[in-house]
Formats: sequence, structure tokens, C-alpha cells
Amino acid sequence: MDDNKIVEMYLNRDENALKETKSKYEKYCSYIANNILGSRPDTEECVNDAYLATWNSIPPNEPKSLRAYIGKIVRNIALNRYNSSKAKKRNDCVEIVLDELNEAIPDISTDGRSLADELTLKYALNSFVGSLKQETRQIFVRRYWYLSSIKEIAFDYGLSESKVKVTLLRTREMLREFLRKEGIVI
Repeated sequence: MDDNKIVEMYLNRDENALKETKSKYEKYCSYIANNILGSRPDTEECVNDAYLATWNSIPPNEPKSLRAYIGKIVRNIALNRYNSSKAKKRNDCVEIVLDELNEAIPDISTDGRSLADELTLKYALNSFVGSLKQETRQIFVRRYWYLSSIKEIAFDYGLSESKVKVTLLRTREMLREFLRKEGIVI
């Protein structure tokens, strides 16, 4: 079913919107959540929470891209769950990815930056990612949005793991320089 029709179903409070969303996006949402949580039961619970959050947020929101909208919701829920449980169990892949990004992006959640600073950083990141060559952008997004492993990215794009690592390293360096030129201090 077309995303616009599914969003319209949400807007009309038609419960079939949840069934259609699950049918179309369960695999996608599970992929995102599992990369962060690494546990099937936690992934399933997170995805179900994302469906509920989507139901509760449309309306008033009316997303242009349902895929991006629900992807962001499930990612945020999974990261929140990960943060609340990381004292009990630690997913080293998530820690490694977050540590990699900390080299290039300032942590706006803990350094007292304003909403304006956060929006400026968001705009700069979108501009940077949009300026990358397609292959580099795909690798960067897979690693830092979907939290995919180096091995998985290499396999999916038919590249060596070292090529993926070097691409990510150079892209983080380019990002750090881009943010410096934009006046965003790391």
C-alpha cells in the first residue's frame, strides 16, 4: 500500500494503518532496532513501541515520508532503551559507532548547547551528507544511522572491510573539517 494512503489512515484514526505499517515496515524497523539492541525480544518490543508511538503522533504530525518517520521513531526508542540498559549489558558495536562519531560531532546533549545550536548542527550534518558521493553517503549512513557493522556494509556493497574502514575514517575527517569551517566547534 502507498505510504500516503497509510498516513491518511492514521489521520482518519483507522486502526488498519497499524496493520499496513507492520506489513510494510516490520523488517525495516527490526533491522534498525536489532543493530542497536542485539536482542530479538528487545527488538520486537522496541518495534511494537514504535508502532504505538507512530499511532500516537499521527495526527498531529503528517509525515512526508512514513519510512523515514517510523525509522527515526524506532531508532530513538532503541537508543533510549540501549542507554537505559547499557549498565546491565553492553553492545560493543553501538559503543564503537558512537565513539567514532564523537570524534567528529560535538555532543549537544551534554554540553549545554541551545536549540539554535542543535538546529544549526542538524542543518550542517544534512548539508554534509548531501554533498557526499553516493557510495560514501551510503556507507556513512549505514554505519552511523543504521549502526551496521563494517563487515555487513562491506558484504552488502561488495567492498573489502579495509575499504569501508578507510572510507569512514576519511569521511569523519571531512566532516570534522566541514563543521570547523561552518563554525561548529568540536
